Amino acid sequence: SFPISDEALFFAHYDVLTQRPTSNLFSNPAIYYFFESIGDVINNPSLKPSQTIDYELGFTQKLTNSSSLTFTSFYREMRNMIQIFRYNGAYPKDYTSFSNLDFGTVKGMTVEYDLRRTNNTRIRAGYTLQFANATGASTTTAAALVAAGLPNLRSTLAMPWDRRHQFNLLLDYRYGAGREYNGPRISRDKKDKAPINILENAGFSLTVLGGSGTPYTASRNVNSPLSSVSNLLKGTYFGSRLPWQFRLDLRVDKDFDINLNKKDDGSKRKAYLNAYLQVLNVLDTRNVLRVYPATGNPDDDGYLAAPEWQRQINNQTDPIAFREIYEVFVNRPGNYSSPRQIRLGVMFNF
Repeated sequence: SFPISDEALFFAHYDVLTQRPTSNLFSNPAIYYFFESIGDVINNPSLKPSQTIDYELGFTQKLTNSSSLTFTSFYREMRNMIQIFRYNGAYPKDYTSFSNLDFGTVKGMTVEYDLRRTNNTRIRAGYTLQFANATGASTTTAAALVAAGLPNLRSTLAMPWDRRHQFNLLLDYRYGAGREYNGPRISRDKKDKAPINILENAGFSLTVLGGSGTPYTASRNVNSPLSSVSNLLKGTYFGSRLPWQFRLDLRVDKDFDINLNKKDDGSKRKAYLNAYLQVLNVLDTRNVLRVYPATGNPDDDGYLAAPEWQRQINNQTDPIAFREIYEVFVNRPGNYSSPRQIRLGVMFNF
């Protein structure tokens, strides 16, 4: 980092991370005795380590004595990523294995606002704009291309975790203790007794998280759970997006000081008990995590309404019961985020 003045700071970051392959690496030498009969994918013990190169450039500006604004731009390169590959012309025959073929980039910018605790309030807010693209989402993304005889066809597409817009907000309001306490008090009957600070070491934190949806691959045809039908691509690979997501969490807590036995040197031994009430997903928002590729909906895969599958549905023992049960089957809880959760607990720290 390089201070520009007493109110501004420039910083930069460069990092190279090298990681050994974690899968598709071990290969038993005994396979060469029956290599001609192998039909599955073979692991590659000669895989190279993958590399991630990070670049970051940022600027922090002081707004007031207790707040600042930070702008950060970042760029990340991912090299030697592992992908399935067809080795044609190999001896004694062609085979399918893995190679360091894929690459990707992640670029974007972040804006962060930081307000130090002022009048009991602490605020942190941020927004991130990101573009994450790579030639493969997993080690087997190119399996269909290999099967079609096009092992070298590559293009950069959005990654499954590419969230274009993301924002977060943390609001923490907390009362101090002793002379720093400025909350409500309860007076005692006796004048020589100090008033009771009912909200001493108490407060709440509110967290707001949100962002645009991640990519998924849409399909032009409706698949049947009773038949094996290949999905036909609609648009581009990972060319569709899930809906936006939003979540609000709340935590209310209070610390209670506890005096323990004295130490050997005569000093006091202190501990504190934290009692808290935590509410996750306060608004009980139903965020969509997964959808069916043919409809883009989390509760309908299009099978019951597809004309090409009506005969198959009507041939069931009880078509009406089949439709009702199937509607329950496709509306899976895993397609949505967790509902509201309320937790009550204590933590003892010493």
